[in-house]
Amino acid sequence: MLSPFLRVYLIFWVLLKVRLVAASVNPIEIHEQHFYDSVTGEPFFIKGVDYQPGGSSDVTSNRDPLSNAKICARDIFLFQKLGINTIRVYSISPDLNHDECMTMMAAAGIYLILDVNSPLENQHLNRYEPWTTYNEDYLEHVFKVVEQFSHYNNTLGFFAGNEIINDGQSARRCPPYIRAVVNDMKQYIQAHSPRTIPVGYSAADDLRYRIPLSQYLECHDEKHPDSSIDFYGVNSYQWCGPQTFQSSGYDQLVDAYKQYSKPVFFSEFGCNTFRPRSFEEVEALYSEEMINTFSGGLVYEFTDEPNEYGLVKIDDDNSAKILQDFANLQDRFAKIESKEFQMIRKNAVSLMATAPLPACKNSYENLQVDASVADGIATKLLRRGVEQEKGRYLNLENSAFSSEYEIHDVNGRSLDSPRKISIIHHIEGTEPEARHLDQSHATGPTSTVATKLNEDKHDSVKMNEGVSAMPSTASVLSWFLGSVYLLASLILL
Repeated sequence: MLSPFLRVYLIFWVLLKVRLVAASVNPIEIHEQHFYDSVTGEPFFIKGVDYQPGGSSDVTSNRDPLSNAKICARDIFLFQKLGINTIRVYSISPDLNHDECMTMMAAAGIYLILDVNSPLENQHLNRYEPWTTYNEDYLEHVFKVVEQFSHYNNTLGFFAGNEIINDGQSARRCPPYIRAVVNDMKQYIQAHSPRTIPVGYSAADDLRYRIPLSQYLECHDEKHPDSSIDFYGVNSYQWCGPQTFQSSGYDQLVDAYKQYSKPVFFSEFGCNTFRPRSFEEVEALYSEEMINTFSGGLVYEFTDEPNEYGLVKIDDDNSAKILQDFANLQDRFAKIESKEFQMIRKNAVSLMATAPLPACKNSYENLQVDASVADGIATKLLRRGVEQEKGRYLNLENSAFSSEYEIHDVNGRSLDSPRKISIIHHIEGTEPEARHLDQSHATGPTSTVATKLNEDKHDSVKMNEGVSAMPSTASVLSWFLGSVYLLASLILL
């Protein structure tokens, strides 16, 4: 017979597991060249949009794309209507609160890839004189972004830079500084974040630098092993109008990265030379020809700005009008949810080839990589951490998931109410007034992805210790019934 203490402990453990299973959205992890759901082990393909309403220049210390809950409710509703699972945001202010927007996104099943830089002073690298901006003030901003967003399970990854190298001068001066920032970010995450979150880079659409830079950022440096990126984003606008897999050059893209040891995806795509855009490239990107090399992509961009790449037009009263580009992309995304694509996606695990991590070389084509970067700039911040309010999920009222702004379809007709976000994951958070500045740093959980892949892809779900997650309804029901049975057995002992 179990002792009273052991019986109470086991009952508490069972109840805790039931609570965790219904609490949140599963973090995404990396194994080899692909992203995976850390709980189910299913491969994860990015199907998303780039999201920066007002453009990067609109970011201020008082607002950013994820600080206004009412705007988020409007746009997350549209994200779901579009059929995406990920957004990329280029700039945020860590001094603002993002809990409501991130909670709504998590409930909707939307992940975030976040750039850590912004156009504001001391918040980005000067591509021509990086030594003047790679300093403690800059790194403090970067670490504050990481500190805040690493506490949300639906933060998929961080971009250490976007198109920093885009011409000859930046290619001669910046490469070692990009690796230095990646190194600093990964070391900060290891020391202060509750889980491992991948760090990558988004490359400009310039063939002179895109491939050699990917090789340089991928390679293993024995002196600085954390300076290698975890994933590589390709900004590509080469499929314009009626094209094929071959005429667009997508076949050459696959050849260029099929031996790459890290996940690769389109961090921007969607040429607008022919308008409205038909997005024929979407079916190619998620086809059998590409899915074993590319992990999906992000369409540029959600809101219509002066460069006219938008899917949605936002008016001065914050009402939204769906553009034809939105409708066309929606149709394309719907097609890749077919049973055929689902089979291709599941087979990606077994078809995946393991690529070795190459050692760093002394030189790379069109890049200068021998510049010396000052050591020790991040040491103090890495040791003590930064003073930053940590992100956390909130218990939101049901009304928070409805948009109060008008939304009009392609023909100008107003969408009927309720314009409400569909809740995919029931988020169990804290009350808004219960938030506080928490200086403690938790130890992150151990990944289950590698274990799952090496155990013949067992169907059983193994929960990550310390990570709250929400699997499928069937999985939750199985956990619940099993827990009730075990609980009853313990009580009768």
